[in-house]
Amino acid sequence: MGIIKAVCTSPEKGMRKKDKGEGILVKEHGLQDDAHSGPWHRQVSLLALESIEKMRAMGLDVGPGDFAENLTTEGINLVELPIGTRLKIGSEAVGEVTQIGKECHNRCAIFYQAGDCVMPREGIFIRVLEGGQVKTGDTIEVIQ
Repeated sequence: MGIIKAVCTSPEKGMRKKDKGEGILVKEHGLQDDAHSGPWHRQVSLLALESIEKMRAMGLDVGPGDFAENLTTEGINLVELPIGTRLKIGSEAVGEVTQIGKECHNRCAIFYQAGDCVMPREGIFIRVLEGGQVKTGDTIEVIQ
């Protein structure tokens, strides 16, 4: 079981996201008010705080949302979850892992600063099967 450390959104694609502390996961859509939500397989992105710490160890001043992730987690090994894994997020929401990592078509500012970026390898994406409120401090757990 893990913990949600941040709930982040951005009004436009290509921007770092800001931690709002809470949000609403909308069934088959994503995180309400986020530019990346919509009816596709990458509705919500997740990245572990442990991954962000790797970039901090390289000297970067980065934190939740800086890798454009919606949910920053701690204590759950996201990259080892197979596609199709179902996650209970908070008390109501359920998501299904649809993609591990992503291809970066354009290298981001973080890559140019550090020569590396964790999101393409260690970020995951889910589709929202059941909506609900999510906030910092909520649990995230594998249910199937």
